[in-house]
Amino acid sequence: MTGNATEYVSQPSWFRRIVRLLLVFVLVLAAAGFLYENISEARDRRFNPMLGERVEIRGGIDRPSFKMHIYCSGQGTPVVVLDAGLGDSYVTWQKVQPQIAKFTRVCSYDRAGMGYSDSSPQARSSQSIADELQWLLLNAYIPSPYILVGHSMGGYDVRVFASEYRNEVAGMVLVDAAHPDQENRFPPKLRAMERSWQREAEFLEYTMPFGIPRLIGFCDDDPVVRAAECNFHTARETVAEMKMLPKSAAETAATPTLGDLPLAVLSRDPDKPSADLPADVAESANQAWEKMQEELAHLSTRGTHTIAKNSAHYIQDDRPDVVVEAVHAVLDQARAGPSASAVKR
Repeated sequence: MTGNATEYVSQPSWFRRIVRLLLVFVLVLAAAGFLYENISEARDRRFNPMLGERVEIRGGIDRPSFKMHIYCSGQGTPVVVLDAGLGDSYVTWQKVQPQIAKFTRVCSYDRAGMGYSDSSPQARSSQSIADELQWLLLNAYIPSPYILVGHSMGGYDVRVFASEYRNEVAGMVLVDAAHPDQENRFPPKLRAMERSWQREAEFLEYTMPFGIPRLIGFCDDDPVVRAAECNFHTARETVAEMKMLPKSAAETAATPTLGDLPLAVLSRDPDKPSADLPADVAESANQAWEKMQEELAHLSTRGTHTIAKNSAHYIQDDRPDVVVEAVHAVLDQARAGPSASAVKR
């Protein structure tokens, strides 16, 4: 009886010891991953420093101040302002900005929480993003008028900005931009895939502080992109913006048309195979997408629609020449004044 009692008491003791060892092992791994991630981020940014500057955005009584990053190059007016898509930093425009800088001043920036910008206390919907962009341009002493260029989700942001600050906007270019009704018009299979993409983004958010995405190859091979985007706050803000997409779509849908504002709409080539989508989903999604892009071109009486041949969603990467040409055309119309007629290209 005594021996059995001793054995009964000793078993929990061994179990607790194993649990403690496992906990210590997990904590050591987490600490090692945390150090690895922070050292890697610091090294990437040391050897690939950001271009431009960080500008303070003052808060209110109950809101802290924070800094946003902006990079401007070139000379001339109107100033072209580049707004990236979901999860992207200012470096998404690295093939486009140098070319635009040859004929006017152009600025790319990081939305709050993305890239080299601090996080904002405001919700990550397009209304907040547009207001923060206005403060950034004011505090960076970048005078209006602006030619707004928005890629993907950035299309929501620039349309809301144009609605709020119409007198400061001289033209717009939408680069395969989101449509506020797209979730209702995409095939159900694509909407299911979008939910899996959000789960993947949440995985990156939770594991980024411990270096796991970096270890398993989720970070970009381009060191400049990796330095800007492979970090915890960018992963966190990407998820925050993703969760606010329905609200951003509703805010954009509530904006008025653009009147006679010079507008160029660029869309991807529907015949280019998509690596992300099965063929049947891609076909129906592309049909819906092209119709929605045509609708975006009708937001202005001076709107045009151009399909970027041999380009997927990132037209600024696949066909930067098409983006530069569209910006130049809109800029020429803006400089010519409201009497200039839009020319179909």
